[in-house]
Amino acid sequence: MIIETPRTRLLPVCAADVDDLVLLDSDPEVMRYVSGGAPTPRGEIVDWVLPRAQSHLRSSRGGLWVARQRESDHFVGWVSLRHPGHSRQSELELSYRLGRRWWGSGLATESSGALITMAFRTLGTQRVFATTTAANVGSRRVMEKLGMCLTWVAMPDDCADPDLADVEYELSRAQWELGQAPTVRFRRIATGHSTKDAVSGGRHRRAATTEFPFIATEAG
Repeated sequence: MIIETPRTRLLPVCAADVDDLVLLDSDPEVMRYVSGGAPTPRGEIVDWVLPRAQSHLRSSRGGLWVARQRESDHFVGWVSLRHPGHSRQSELELSYRLGRRWWGSGLATESSGALITMAFRTLGTQRVFATTTAANVGSRRVMEKLGMCLTWVAMPDDCADPDLADVEYELSRAQWELGQAPTVRFRRIATGHSTKDAVSGGRHRRAATTEFPFIATEAG
């Protein structure tokens, strides 16, 4: 399925996109909050990222779409939806990764918004969520612009630095249908281990609830 937005064309990922994906992940700034700046090996993209993304596309439970600028066909990055393997709920995880050239352009919000619409309207999911590191202010702003709200914060063991926490934002079908932001802005704070997903940069919680200062993004 090809998805078009006012400025981008989203195409299901294919083998022809490998070079662009490798180049994207070779930028240390792009990978700063995913792998600490380390590039993704080409073999990992060819042997693991691409097959898994295509499997999700075939199963109609999400997938990975390459974003290209409509006017120039320039590679912008990618956006994806996937059903978490550990979950039995009707939910999809939203992820996105854009080249540094396109940061601040609104294209991440535009492309991700198109996938959210598909998730609720076509795939019938009940909840879309996204995760990142608390320090990743740019990514968190995108989530907030999409109408998502912060629902939990997970701190690694023996760590008191809020910037190192994992955060999750969510948007429910009911909230999306009403076209309004959630009224409950925060659900819980947790501490404990977290595991990072190699494709999306997402993190899945495995933690116990505790008190911790609320983590807010910068204004802007």
